[in-house]
Amino acid sequence: MTAVSAHSQPLAGTDKAAIMVMLLAEEDASKILGQLNPDELRQLAGTMCAIGEVEPHAISAAIAGFSASTEQSGISDVGRVDSVRRLMTGAVGEVKSENLMRQVARETEEPSLPAISLLRWLDPKVIGEMLADEHPQAIAVLLLQLDAEVAATALAALPADLHTPVLHRIARLGPVSQQAIEILEQTVVAKIESLHGSVPLTMGGIRQAADIINKSGRSVEKAVLPKLGKIDKNLAKELENEMFKFEHLFALDTKMTGVLLRDVENDTLIVALKGLEPDQREQFFAAMSSRAADGLRDEIENRGRVKKADVEAAQKAVVATAKRLIAQGDLIMGEGDEDYV
Repeated sequence: MTAVSAHSQPLAGTDKAAIMVMLLAEEDASKILGQLNPDELRQLAGTMCAIGEVEPHAISAAIAGFSASTEQSGISDVGRVDSVRRLMTGAVGEVKSENLMRQVARETEEPSLPAISLLRWLDPKVIGEMLADEHPQAIAVLLLQLDAEVAATALAALPADLHTPVLHRIARLGPVSQQAIEILEQTVVAKIESLHGSVPLTMGGIRQAADIINKSGRSVEKAVLPKLGKIDKNLAKELENEMFKFEHLFALDTKMTGVLLRDVENDTLIVALKGLEPDQREQFFAAMSSRAADGLRDEIENRGRVKKADVEAAQKAVVATAKRLIAQGDLIMGEGDEDYV
């Protein structure tokens, strides 16, 4: 990261915006970020992660006439990525935030595989075919360096009997030994022409495996999860919980939202929606009659403050209902069965 000083060169517009946002309280900053479009968020988050130490003079240049105390302080880059992640989560929700941060913070959080810059230019199907004869451990490490959608397509191109062992290793990978890294490097060297960078020592996790399964389609989930359950029952349960969160219900259209609401108790729905921003509730109101929606708005408003634990419990209950309806074939996520998350 490079320190930002007003004496080095004029600050760009995005530099000034990043400094201003980082000077705000997280709650206030999140409200502002919530008004930006995805491209603006991506650009601003990338600048915030990469800007490094911000010297007092740069703050003064970015915010003309700022208070004297601000001119004497800076913005530390310690814990910067975590701070940006919290801001983005408050602005656009956990699911969108994690996808965004994987794009903009990859280089600031962890080094990439030696050949990752070249692999990103390859067709995902080519990557899958290229790895078809490799060990599942090597495939898992490599797929983790790709965006979830690319990794999902590459996984689909692999022989079906590799899906389960590869996903199992992705979810349980954790620390990777130096010997395993050296084997992977040799494998990639033999298959593509140029390498640069280094391999991260800690990779994988439940979230990454769940993202890949989600984007691989319902057929992969149906085939893999039962097999993973036989290998590691707790892992299968963790994956299932991570794959389907309340935020995923935002993918429902109006008709399917109505199908879901008919099976959700009114009090549970009130508490679940209480934890959402007003604009996020509109999807659920749109699936009701105007009279019912107005009544629900009033009940939510009159409910007062609700404990976060109660909101989470209510949202989990709604998700459980959605999963039951999906299993029964009454609820469809996206445009069809293969699009369900």
